[in-house]
Amino acid sequence: MTAFIIRRLLQSILVMLTVALVAFALFRFVGDPIASMVGQETTLAERQELREMLGLNDPFIVQFFTFVSRAVVGDFGISYRLQQPVMELILSRLPATLELALVSGFFAFIFGVGFGVYTALRRGGWLSSSIMTISLIGVSLPTFLIGVLLIWVFAVEFQWLPSFGRGDVVDLGGWWRTGLLTESGRASLILPAITLGLYQMTLIMRLVRAEMLEVLRTDYIKFARARGLTNRAVHFGHALKNTLVPVITITGLQLGSIIAFAIITETVFQWPGVGALFINSVRFVDVPVMAAYLMLIALVFVVINLIVDLLYYVVDPRLRVDRAGAGH
Repeated sequence: MTAFIIRRLLQSILVMLTVALVAFALFRFVGDPIASMVGQETTLAERQELREMLGLNDPFIVQFFTFVSRAVVGDFGISYRLQQPVMELILSRLPATLELALVSGFFAFIFGVGFGVYTALRRGGWLSSSIMTISLIGVSLPTFLIGVLLIWVFAVEFQWLPSFGRGDVVDLGGWWRTGLLTESGRASLILPAITLGLYQMTLIMRLVRAEMLEVLRTDYIKFARARGLTNRAVHFGHALKNTLVPVITITGLQLGSIIAFAIITETVFQWPGVGALFINSVRFVDVPVMAAYLMLIALVFVVINLIVDLLYYVVDPRLRVDRAGAGH
């Protein structure tokens, strides 16, 4: 187990270095950040002085080494546009994105597993057919269109929920600002959370349904029924448990995708998260913020993959047996 974790950590470091190199190399061709930082009246000499001060005249390898050495200690430099430390900007907006992602992931997992199990066990019923049809629509529609439709129905027509913003937030110790403790904050979270989690929910639902149907046809399920076990014990104690390994994989990766691709949802609902910060950074060629954002997303995927691999040992005892046998 320890050797496995060490090996994965070394792989994670290699992945992070690769992402940093790709991001840093690509952003050199997005545009000239100096052009978005100064006005037309700025002289050529002043532009050159600013480039020298920011280190933009240094060779690529020097700039990359400086970026990586600072990133290791959490220093991503100063935002070209806002003239503030990049880490402070990200940390100030990270709670909004994480709360949105976690609520969306919870919504997608609970309803995805629940609907998947129901449609597998009641696959001939009209309700199951309706759920599968609606899920197909949810997969087919783009995220921004789903968001606009939800705003139109629940915010404009019925006026039940707010259409934009995060609502009132509570400052917890100066390091986390949450909207989950206020009524307006919870109300503002509902529409963007559903918009962001709907696509992931349909994927999880269809995966659970397919795995459940396959497991229900296996011999050990037939033996369990022959032993006189109740349907509840067979369905949830045996069948569902053996579908969780691929579900955990997809759920973990989808959580990373939710955080990474929350940009569209945050734009539609004007959600003050990291995704909105990244969009503005692209518009103004704010390279430090863009690079820090991609490094953050890469770190999220690396950590989630490591957690998923560790959860395999908890869910599937066969993996522990196989590795124990390999050790001998």
